[in-house]
Amino acid sequence: MASPARYLRLLGTFARFGLANEMAFRANFLVKLTVEAIWLSILLAFNGILFRNTDYIAGWDQNRYLFFLGCHYALSGIVETFFLENCTGFAELVRTGDLDFYLLRPIDEQFLITSRHMDWSTFPNVLQGAGVMVYALWAMSWPFDLGLLVAFLALFACGCAMTYSFLLMLCSLSVWMVRNQSLMEMWWLFTSLMRYPREVFGVTTWGSPVGFFFTFIVPVLLVVNVPTRTMVRTLEPGFIAGMVVATVALLFVSRAFFRRALSSYRSASS
Repeated sequence: MASPARYLRLLGTFARFGLANEMAFRANFLVKLTVEAIWLSILLAFNGILFRNTDYIAGWDQNRYLFFLGCHYALSGIVETFFLENCTGFAELVRTGDLDFYLLRPIDEQFLITSRHMDWSTFPNVLQGAGVMVYALWAMSWPFDLGLLVAFLALFACGCAMTYSFLLMLCSLSVWMVRNQSLMEMWWLFTSLMRYPREVFGVTTWGSPVGFFFTFIVPVLLVVNVPTRTMVRTLEPGFIAGMVVATVALLFVSRAFFRRALSSYRSASS
């Protein structure tokens, strides 16, 4: 069993290597940063247009909804920086047989496969999302509450862990399907659903079953909703406890599913 210090050193090495790769093509790095900034600007402009025509969207006023968007943007930035490219590339490792080289190394396979590359071009999204959240708190004159801030950060970490678990289970299917591009489209479905408050799905008759399914069966809607509501709306002890339980369960299930997938893998030499 490798010590935690060894894993931290490896993460530092991966981070330096990923940054060196990005700096080797600075123009591409800058273009990607510009595109992400433009995308956020469009998102904020669209948000402004919506609230010029209404004061509330499903019970959310402009500043609280802006905080929600910032939280989603920051969380997506973390997942895209540290995990997304690794998980989407897992199918190629299976197809080419390069997965053999990762399985032979004296380190936890899940850690190595899902953390080996960091896409630093998307890390500024985390900072931009944090900036949007800070601005929203300032605009609503949020009274500083250390307890709420700590609870938000803990639940935000739970949201990142839940998102990682969903992504890990989707990419694990590559072992059986080899090419799973269609299944990975579910990832974009999940991220799209995370972008909206849970109350939006209760407005229409057909939306209520969708909201129920993605809250209690596949708890995608908890990822951003629970941390945000805890910070800027109301404490919901039941949903907070449910999110913590769901996080632990998803981490356990996703790891078991990943290990089961690896046990079914047939190496390139077989």
